Amino acid sequence: MAVHYICRHCKTSIGSLAGEMISEARLGFHFLTPEERNDIIAYNPNGDVTVKVVCDYCSEAIDANPELLLVTSPLQ
Repeated sequence: MAVHYICRHCKTSIGSLAGEMISEARLGFHFLTPEERNDIIAYNPNGDVTVKVVCDYCSEAIDANPELLLVTSPLQ
């Protein structure tokens, strides 16, 4: 299983983890509510997992311009 982290706004790849020792518990996914899991985690048909987070660039842009959150794809 590989875990791929991408920015939920600009879709930039932030990083990936791969290996047999990776588990949802080790990544902290078990702390998420079912709604958060549905929003943040996508299970791909090949067994990989995609996790949507916010990159530093988008975080700074949203902090400086909160109205960006009102747009569907604010930074594209």
